[in-house]
Amino acid sequence: MDLNDVVMLDNLKLVEIKMKKCIPNGKTLLFVFMMTVFSNSIAGYAEDEIAKFPNRPITFINALPPGGPTDLAHRLIAKGAEKYLGQPIVVVNKPGGGTTIGMAAIAVAKPDGYTIGHSSVSGLLLIPHLEKVPYHPIKDFKQIIQYAAYNMAVMVRADSPFKNFKELIAYARQNPKKLTYGALPNSIHFLTVDQIARKEKVQFTHIPFKGGPEVQTALLGGHILFGSGDVNYSLVEAGQIRLLLLIREERSEEYPDVPILKDFSYGDIPAPWYHGICGPHGIPDGIVKKLEGAFTRAMKEPYFIKEMKENVRFPIVYRNSKDLGDYVAFNYEVFGKLVKEMNLAK
Repeated sequence: MDLNDVVMLDNLKLVEIKMKKCIPNGKTLLFVFMMTVFSNSIAGYAEDEIAKFPNRPITFINALPPGGPTDLAHRLIAKGAEKYLGQPIVVVNKPGGGTTIGMAAIAVAKPDGYTIGHSSVSGLLLIPHLEKVPYHPIKDFKQIIQYAAYNMAVMVRADSPFKNFKELIAYARQNPKKLTYGALPNSIHFLTVDQIARKEKVQFTHIPFKGGPEVQTALLGGHILFGSGDVNYSLVEAGQIRLLLLIREERSEEYPDVPILKDFSYGDIPAPWYHGICGPHGIPDGIVKKLEGAFTRAMKEPYFIKEMKENVRFPIVYRNSKDLGDYVAFNYEVFGKLVKEMNLAK
């Protein structure tokens, strides 16, 4: 053993003595060291996965049935985003529970960006206030992008005596409870009409239906005097239904002459009819940016714009990841207050 070996041994003994004085168990330092190495390895692995993302197909969960306009819109933008991600996006329909089944599937997915899906208005903003759901609408999701909006409206049959919304309100004021209307119970359509009635101090009679098609059938059959729900473009363009009020925050390019909520001082009534994409909470920011960027570029494709305007018929509206997240969180709180005011919570 030479002099250098002796010095090294002395130094090691000195370190050991200091460890025993500072740390009750010398194994603690080893544990800290191993955890540091492990954390650095994980960080390196995460960075590598982000850099390679995506390297396999992405699953897109749609919480609604196949074939409807929402399904068509999701498939359209997914197809466009594939071009920029370099991997297929496979749309899987998981309908049921008012979209809560599909939303639950997204919430429990591995947060690696390979499972994303439909950001449901009802499943995130309203239903969680009405019943117990297996997820938290804000904490369990990461909003990625809004790429469109819905056209929802108060509508009448084309031969209705009500030529505009003011005439409908005037009739309701003179004839309490005689104005029957159809809407899905405990839906945003229903809440909107209820809020309007409260503001105008009038009384409508609500007739519950299972969905928009049933409301439109009842309206055409003369069983109700007006309906509240999604716009059936073919019926409007065929001259069978007339729109009196769009339940929207912004004016519609498709129907620029139809008034919106703020035209009647209803601007404080929430109408968050966004059409968006989300994923489970915990997706790395780098992957969120890649997904957001791909979908944003897909929105600008001429084919996407043409199909949305001519076939799907959804207005194109953009919000980035942060803005959509803030928008969803804000409206979740707003609807929570409305549900309490109306004693709808179970």
